Amino acid sequence: MTAALRRAAAFLRRPGTLVGLILLALILASILAPVIAPDDPEDLVATKLMAPSGAHLMGTDQLGRDVLSRVLYGGRYTLLSAAVAVLIAAGAGIPLGLIAGYVRAWPAALIMRVMDVMLAFPGLLLALVIVTIAGQGLPSVTVAIGIAFIPIFVRLVYGAVLSARGADYVLAARLIGCSPGRIVVRHILPNISGQIIVVVSSAFGWAILTGTVLNFLGFGVQPPTPEWGADLAASKDWLSQGWWACTFPGLAIAIAILAANYFGDAWAVGSGRRWRRRRSSPALEASTPLVGPAAVAASPGEATP
Repeated sequence: MTAALRRAAAFLRRPGTLVGLILLALILASILAPVIAPDDPEDLVATKLMAPSGAHLMGTDQLGRDVLSRVLYGGRYTLLSAAVAVLIAAGAGIPLGLIAGYVRAWPAALIMRVMDVMLAFPGLLLALVIVTIAGQGLPSVTVAIGIAFIPIFVRLVYGAVLSARGADYVLAARLIGCSPGRIVVRHILPNISGQIIVVVSSAFGWAILTGTVLNFLGFGVQPPTPEWGADLAASKDWLSQGWWACTFPGLAIAIAILAANYFGDAWAVGSGRRWRRRRSSPALEASTPLVGPAAVAASPGEATP
């Protein structure tokens, strides 16, 4: 029991643990909003711009709606939109980066030139152009952010695959007759997964920021739907009379972005430490992939017929 408590204490002392718990708490609070929110986010429940009190912990907004309820419900739209946008970007960018990095033929040149054109535009500007073409609404904002973030993943995976092409384990896999698809999926992709996780975490924070900006500008959800960026825009004109109406949605945005970015940094630091321990471990030599005829002899099951 003592050893388990020590391990638990060591786990909680890690920098990334606290940040991960904060981000998890925000996600869980948004998911459980119908259960834990004190009021319906669209109901006029009290006097306009009522200061935070025991009855309304975050006060009420310029229309008399409970700010805490709107922050909880608004997180469902903000966080879900960011998560889906990152899923779109990673789902398209990772395969394209793997193909461009390993094939090294005309498909690679075509993919990278298209990515260069997309990277010539700032991400927010590219998302604005896509939303303007696709039309207003949260689905359009989500898809626009996802498309705008595709070059980030393509560039990352492309560079990582180029670095891994000459690694010993890739040469060994080629010598024993593994197909290019098997080499990419079974050997290269697992070895670059740590870098991908770091970028996914950072991209999630940037997707929250970009999404809230687009909603702030009126391209996403429309009143009275609660959303952090839209609520910030609706209450900004009342800042001098009720600072809480826009402060708490803004704090939610800042905390979510900082938690996502810091979690990625903590993961990167932890991955670097694990890699250094592996490099210094005596067992590494036994786990190093074989190259040449020895690799073929050691793995006859994957040899070319």
